[in-house]
Amino acid sequence: MAYRVAPLEKLVEQFERLPGIGHKTAGRLAYHILSRSETEARAFADAIIEAKEKIHYCSCCQNLTDDDICPICKDTSKDRSVICVVEDPRDVMAFERTREYNGLYHVLHGAISPLDGIGPDNLRIKELMSRLAGDEVKEIIMATNPTVEGEATASYLSRLIRPMGLKVTRLAYGIPVGGDLEYADEITLSRALEGRNEIG
Repeated sequence: MAYRVAPLEKLVEQFERLPGIGHKTAGRLAYHILSRSETEARAFADAIIEAKEKIHYCSCCQNLTDDDICPICKDTSKDRSVICVVEDPRDVMAFERTREYNGLYHVLHGAISPLDGIGPDNLRIKELMSRLAGDEVKEIIMATNPTVEGEATASYLSRLIRPMGLKVTRLAYGIPVGGDLEYADEITLSRALEGRNEIG
């Protein structure tokens, strides 16, 4: 008869659902949690619940925040004439680490991918277009990932935005094709920003 502890198996299964976590790592994480005091385990569980309950999308840029408007959108020192369009909130953090970019962001929460059933209506494109209605924004930087889906998304958005008379640029290819922005180092991202090209 196999040795089974149902609550432990359930915990391992939950860790396995996390991206990049295999069965062995999930097991190690589960045993680590069990080795902590009840206070520490509850603090960990409470942090997850609190994050899930309090974090939502910024009403302006769609980045993650616990307020109506995120700290980046509130920052009056930011250049409001430039919006960097990214796929994921983690990409915002990657750009912020470079300290080279001083504009605003817009998070799409994905990329157009017909094979995965993700079309333009599944992304935060309407919110982006409403931000461009005024005359404050002059340039849109397409910083979607250098993948087939990222390129398709950048091309689609460019076709929507160009008739508005705005400058649309794409990051230079210091970033490897098929890679994710969140894993790029600060120097690579800085060079990609500096060498961005106009789409068209």
